[in-house]
Amino acid sequence: MTATLPTAGRNVVRPERNVARPPGKKTPGAPPRRRLLGRLTPADVRVLRLYLFTRLGLWLVAYCTAWLSPSDAKEPASWLSRWEQWDWAHYQHIAQYGYFGSFPGVEPESDTRAAFFPGFPLTLRAVHTVIPDWTVAGLLISLASGAVAVVAMARIAGLGRPDSALAGRRATAFLLLSPAAVFLAAGYTESLFLAFALPAWLAAKNRNWPLAGLLTAAATTTRISGLFLAAAIIVEFLLARDDHRGHRRLRALPWCALPAVPAAAYTVYLRAHTGDWMAWKHAQERGWHRTFHTPAEAFRNTWRNAFDHIQKTGYAWEFQLELAAMAVGILLLALLLYRRRWPEALYIALNLWALGTSYWYLSIPRATLLWWPLWTGLAHWSLRRGWVKEAYVGAVAPLMVVLAVTFTSGHWSG
Repeated sequence: MTATLPTAGRNVVRPERNVARPPGKKTPGAPPRRRLLGRLTPADVRVLRLYLFTRLGLWLVAYCTAWLSPSDAKEPASWLSRWEQWDWAHYQHIAQYGYFGSFPGVEPESDTRAAFFPGFPLTLRAVHTVIPDWTVAGLLISLASGAVAVVAMARIAGLGRPDSALAGRRATAFLLLSPAAVFLAAGYTESLFLAFALPAWLAAKNRNWPLAGLLTAAATTTRISGLFLAAAIIVEFLLARDDHRGHRRLRALPWCALPAVPAAAYTVYLRAHTGDWMAWKHAQERGWHRTFHTPAEAFRNTWRNAFDHIQKTGYAWEFQLELAAMAVGILLLALLLYRRRWPEALYIALNLWALGTSYWYLSIPRATLLWWPLWTGLAHWSLRRGWVKEAYVGAVAPLMVVLAVTFTSGHWSG
């Protein structure tokens, strides 16, 4: 039925309020539907499809390197062995023997297992009870957690945008084609961290502070970066404009501090076994020279190792990547500060401070995978400037294959 109202000598036909609207149409003035990672939308499915295609591509790279390295072999290396590189051995040893159980080939004075947070090894041990092969278990953890991460990344990129689906696909594509993307496929911590951290950020943007605190605490069990995320969420909490009264908001503040609990518990655990409150830091120093140096000293040491011909070419090239990743991080931080994106700026600043105050830069290309403002910012920029996507796909994405070959052939560290 319709109601006819007279207006300026003519009749205007308007729908009655009780007339049903087509499915999917929102009522004017209704708040946007807030979801975390519930029912998958068609946009989510397209993101997951891209994710699976890029996984297939990385698996094919690993297959090829099994045949090409070493070049004089008559039989290829096993495909799974291509993923058993570097930090993976530490995660497996922790999952298999614990932090202080002895195993062949390790000396107490050189043991660096304490440098790795327990979240990924504990997950690996749990999955291993179902999947007997350690490497397969690690790959499956990254595969499943990466799927959660890319859906969350796409939804973050689309927040508040009319072109949310396209922005989400762009951000995910930039992440999955980024130079260090091979670490999202390997049995490393990046995918698992993002599977907690990105939904935590979504929860914070939706003002669901208890869920944000719980997910950030889970992220903190995997990497120290969880504490940086917690700091960003606290800033987001302080800047939030809720409809609730102030005292009701303050009751949610302890949830934002919850991520400190896993880090404190791990510190107490190491102290109980080693007598050292700084056992985590000292393990970092023994294994990776992460002693404190000023940013200027760290830059000089990295530059010398990159360009002064004091390292073999493989190592020197990696130091060049570290410098490039640091430059990207500084530019990103400057842009976030210019746009007054204070929570994201704090998250990036803490990452850069932690990575830029060691003896030299180390693991910054891997850390870029965790910088969601980088990938969402690139996506939004590419929607305004079409050449950004073309430049990225043409000039940056090929580095993903180079680093994937480097990692799976066992040449990542030199």
